[in-house]
Amino acid sequence: MESRAGISKQDIREQIWDYMESQNLADFPRPVHHRIPNFKGASHAAEHFPRLQAFKMARTIKVNPDAPQKNARFFVLESKKTLLVPTPRLRTGLFNRITPPPGATKDMLRKCATSEGVKNYSVPVGLDSRVLVDLVVVGSVAVSEKGWRLGKGEGYADLEYAMMVSMGAVSQETPVVTIVHDCQVIDIPEALLEDHDLTVDYILTPTRVIATGCERPKPTGITWSKISCEMMRKIPVLRSLHYREKQRGKDVTLQDEHQRLLETCSQQTAPPSAVRRPWNPPQLEPSSVQGEDVPSNTVYVGNLPWDTRVSELKRALRERGTAPLRLTWQGPQHRAFLHYRDPASAQQAISCLQGLRLGTSTLRVALARQQRASDLAGDGAREATS
Repeated sequence: MESRAGISKQDIREQIWDYMESQNLADFPRPVHHRIPNFKGASHAAEHFPRLQAFKMARTIKVNPDAPQKNARFFVLESKKTLLVPTPRLRTGLFNRITPPPGATKDMLRKCATSEGVKNYSVPVGLDSRVLVDLVVVGSVAVSEKGWRLGKGEGYADLEYAMMVSMGAVSQETPVVTIVHDCQVIDIPEALLEDHDLTVDYILTPTRVIATGCERPKPTGITWSKISCEMMRKIPVLRSLHYREKQRGKDVTLQDEHQRLLETCSQQTAPPSAVRRPWNPPQLEPSSVQGEDVPSNTVYVGNLPWDTRVSELKRALRERGTAPLRLTWQGPQHRAFLHYRDPASAQQAISCLQGLRLGTSTLRVALARQQRASDLAGDGAREATS
């Protein structure tokens, strides 16, 4: 399948789901919308799995619990390797180790590989287990031959991987495999990818084994600024990792904690778009900040088109050699703030970014301090209507 120009992640998901339904390419459960599709031929595609050198070398393999990966789970157990399966929605932990009964037959191993078997023949793996995962298998809705991957949109596979990084269970060298129908292999624009998106090294289909050669870095840990208090409430293991990383001195400020100081986690529900926005520091809120309080190493970028993605701006900054230490995204306000090491770096970035265009809009670039003073004089209101 081919993707259309100007497409979004959700557009691609809907395109795949619609096609699989219209062509009757899926097994139970149906419809496939909002699921990792259980495609016809999934068991055949998984037969490539034990032939991979990465599989042969692995001792501990984590496989997602979705139906199309059932045969992959069976092959791990049949090969007497350690099988780890994430708990559904991470509610009771990160993952469980499947422990078949002594002397289990092949039929029993197949039962252990089902969702029911995962429930009945598993023990939880704690954060202190010091487990090392040698190979990771994830489900996908769509994947490109370059290794770009889209899940069903809830972000659990990305979060699971980030959590494994945080607990030292995986590294950048840990191979990632996905098993999909041939129609799920589709061009995905790299501009759609964000830093927290997991990429894959091998794609297994009923007809092919694709080694992607993907060189894009995988997530290096949990991006706490994308984690809401609601997610923390629902996922106990996430709270434990949050505490540990805080003790190590990492910035673990949550998404909700960067909202206005008078709001609390119990009073707010972050809108869906907020999940995709990095930290919005309180000191940059226009309703509460005086111009002189804005750091002189912060650059204001305004007049962003309404449909601009943060990945598009990041790409443009990299192309001009002005990537900041940190980027604060305020897309609904058509602006972003770039945080540099010092005022000299900020001034150099302003010079390099003059005349930068995204779509049909020429971006407005200035020191945030100067822009704030202009806003107080009424200029900001004109920009908002332009």
